[in-house]
Amino acid sequence: MPAIPRIIITPGEPAGIGPDIVLQIAQKQWPAELSVVCDPVLLLERSQQLQLPIQLLDFDLQQSAALHQPGVLKIIPIKLNASCQAGQLDPVNANYVIQCLELAADYCLEHKTQALVTGPVHKALLNDAGISFSGHTEFLAQHCHAEQTLMLFVVDKLKVALATTHVPLVDVPKKITHEHLLKTLRLLHHELQDRFAMPNPHIVVCGLNPHAGEAGHLGQEEINIITPTLNALRSENINVTGPLPADTIFTEKYLKSADAIFAMYHDQALPVVKYLGFDRAVNVTLGLPIIRTSVDHGTALDLAGTGKTNPGSLAAAIQMAIFLK
Repeated sequence: MPAIPRIIITPGEPAGIGPDIVLQIAQKQWPAELSVVCDPVLLLERSQQLQLPIQLLDFDLQQSAALHQPGVLKIIPIKLNASCQAGQLDPVNANYVIQCLELAADYCLEHKTQALVTGPVHKALLNDAGISFSGHTEFLAQHCHAEQTLMLFVVDKLKVALATTHVPLVDVPKKITHEHLLKTLRLLHHELQDRFAMPNPHIVVCGLNPHAGEAGHLGQEEINIITPTLNALRSENINVTGPLPADTIFTEKYLKSADAIFAMYHDQALPVVKYLGFDRAVNVTLGLPIIRTSVDHGTALDLAGTGKTNPGSLAAAIQMAIFLK
């Protein structure tokens, strides 16, 4: 591990705010070397639009890593398929987004860089362009040949993991199986120990149904699947509590003793995370052979190129990547 970590960034959708927030964070000092996989023309044009000066230097592995200096970015160039206007999606550039992500992930897999930080992509555009893409988590799991991955959101001291990610709500119950919960909760337990230095993490688990099933009157998953799984994990000395109703699990009564909350589906947890810290929440992918963190917001096409963006989530993602490296 080099003394100065190398953090590689993908801005994501070129028409969105990804290039904007990358330029904003580049104006500050960082205790790491920052490099970006991007079309240099895109960054230079956006920097002029935002009046944020930037000097782009070629990323050179033959040189020792150097601390990031304000107004300077190391760049690994990939050319856009077509010129890009802020706020205007173009499916012609969909493959460019994937190329940037694949290259950045490969740099981490090959230990050329120590962590990957991703900006927001436009999933609908990618799918409309014929690229099957449900999210960074699923894409990187496949690209990195990871057996099991887990979404973990971090905002301040709160950590929330998701049993299921980007799936339609109607399909969630089918994925809440004994085997899946065992794998994901074991992974969360291990990663909290390994990545976050928690010797005996306490994981508090949501139920799937309202009121955690109300003793079976509002659903059977808690009785038939979740509770037996948690009992099995306790026999492995994994410290789990639940299943508890999701409408009260995020109260002080439970949060004061919880190292992480384990939610059953995306929108069971994300409204709380984004309410508490929309501009500083971080998405961490657990289970990958690389470190990957991400912003916790979308492409915000209406703000691209306006200078009104808040780079707080990207800054927090970089800080988290440096911590985890």
